[in-house]
Amino acid sequence: MLFLNTLAFTTCFAAWMLNGVLVTYLVDHQVFNWGPVEVGWLLGIPVLTGSIFRLPLGMLTDRYGGRPVFTALLLFCSIPMYLLSEVNSFAGFAAMSFGFGIIGTGFAVGIAFTSVWYPKRQQGLALGVFGAGNAGAALTTLFAPTLLMKLTAGGTDLEGWRMLPRIYAACLVAMAVIFFLFTTNRRPEGDARTMRRMLEPLRTVRVWRFGLYYFLVFGCFVAFAQWLVPYYVNVYAVSLVTAGVFASMFSFPSGVIRALGGWLSDRWGARKVMYWVLGSSVAICLLLVVPRMEVTTPGKGVMSTLNGRVTYVSDTLVQVNGTAFAVRQEPPSEMHGMHERRIWPTKRTWQNPVVQVGDEVRRKQLLAQGVTRIHFSAHMMVFTVLVILVGIVWGIGKAAVYKHIPEYFPDQVGVVGGMVGVLGGLGGFLGPILFGYLLEATGLWTSSWLFLLLVSLACLLWMNHVVNLIQRRAAPEVNKTMEVLRIV
Repeated sequence: MLFLNTLAFTTCFAAWMLNGVLVTYLVDHQVFNWGPVEVGWLLGIPVLTGSIFRLPLGMLTDRYGGRPVFTALLLFCSIPMYLLSEVNSFAGFAAMSFGFGIIGTGFAVGIAFTSVWYPKRQQGLALGVFGAGNAGAALTTLFAPTLLMKLTAGGTDLEGWRMLPRIYAACLVAMAVIFFLFTTNRRPEGDARTMRRMLEPLRTVRVWRFGLYYFLVFGCFVAFAQWLVPYYVNVYAVSLVTAGVFASMFSFPSGVIRALGGWLSDRWGARKVMYWVLGSSVAICLLLVVPRMEVTTPGKGVMSTLNGRVTYVSDTLVQVNGTAFAVRQEPPSEMHGMHERRIWPTKRTWQNPVVQVGDEVRRKQLLAQGVTRIHFSAHMMVFTVLVILVGIVWGIGKAAVYKHIPEYFPDQVGVVGGMVGVLGGLGGFLGPILFGYLLEATGLWTSSWLFLLLVSLACLLWMNHVVNLIQRRAAPEVNKTMEVLRIV
């Protein structure tokens, strides 16, 4: 059951991320004349619909079980996926993207359906293994461009792109058939509940706190899986293909490492893991905030030690009444390539005379102004390593967040998991939009990392506040068994 759930979710996630590759290809090859605004909407619409429908699909899974819901979801989304191959306008593409984007709700369905098969002591690992299906994003990023090149005969038959959504639709249908034939249905134990009772957990602040955590570890993961491509192209001037490879290096390990996050949450407790995840996210984002830059600032100057008249001025010397004052000449600039190979900031200092022959000067008057120029290249490989690390940290965090849900809400995993998924998915939709506004306002590509630093810090402080509040209210013995009692 775990294998089939994970396989179905991987298929869903690969289909959910299709527009990131397909729309970029169609615009680059001028099949459609869409501007950045249209492209942004086409990338965001599937993420949005896959997020807002997670709650109702999670509720349906709690009520009817995962077998019929997952099967129906796969079959339903295969229809707009196939029809995507027939559209010839932005409106048609947007409508079909809205339809097949619902496939992103497969996460809420799979989480609820996986949790009913495992005891609580194993649910962290099981949900972590299931969540590794996020790697479906990397599969699309890696293989869909190559498949498009083959379908279009290397770009000579551009209408061949229409076969790609048909192939994806066929995969969804095949997965639906396999899932229906080889799975057994199971629902959470308990009597049938009214809609009001099912939605009752959403009144708990804890659900929204988990949602904020997931906004960071999942939503920002989805956002950066797309944002890193233009980031690399603009900041490091690499090709689009190379940027795609680097983006895959971020998304693939973040997906597969989720199983480890589940195991760690089972062994050490989800709260301890989340402390480590949020603390690491703060530290890494703080390092990534520093931009590629060259800063020029006043440095150490040359001042006169006596009163007198300036008798000589050059780039290396200033004389006052025959007394010589050495001036540091501007050193030659390093070649651009040498700058880019340096990991640490480089510094150049020199002095520019500010007096002329015949000027009367007094003691402690400035003769030559100091200049300091600092160059920081934000080395691409160091940046890439940090990006991969933060992706891994978020991948572990995804499992830790969902480890909490069956512990606190064992009979409402679908509802609560769906709501947490909605908030996380909205991060994937809103992230690129917020990053774009921040870039426009500041002119800094690293402003996106500043935003993530603030979100990480907010999550960490909120969690720590709740833990401290419980510790102050409860006896010291309670703190030792907090994970067992599930009061945080």
